[in-house]
Amino acid sequence: MENDFLNKLSQEILDSCFHVHKEMGPGLLESIYVLCLVRELKNRKLNVLTEVSIPLLYKGIELSKDFRIDILVENEIIIEVKSVEIILPVHQAQIISYLKLADKKLGFLVNFNVPLLKDGFKRFVNNF
Repeated sequence: MENDFLNKLSQEILDSCFHVHKEMGPGLLESIYVLCLVRELKNRKLNVLTEVSIPLLYKGIELSKDFRIDILVENEIIIEVKSVEIILPVHQAQIISYLKLADKKLGFLVNFNVPLLKDGFKRFVNNF
């Protein structure tokens, strides 16, 4: 049941990203895409949080470094938004780290600075 829910939610997220990209096009600031995507997701009646802080725990002790998730949908799926020429390994490490630290199963790295969004959309899993 949970995987079905996540897969259905994933489709809504992907469709929302396509709508934002179609409306706004490539080449804008990351913060613009975040705002537009949040609006699109909320229009679909999804629970959306932005700039979600996740602590770094080491051996049960919270270390003095907080990480911030761009978008968290339904408290389940992390979306990390980029607007860059090319996705670098550090961007992928970022979403993988967030999935592990937040103990979430599914995340998306979305680079809106591409002519075709399918080329900028990457799915990441953590024990899914």
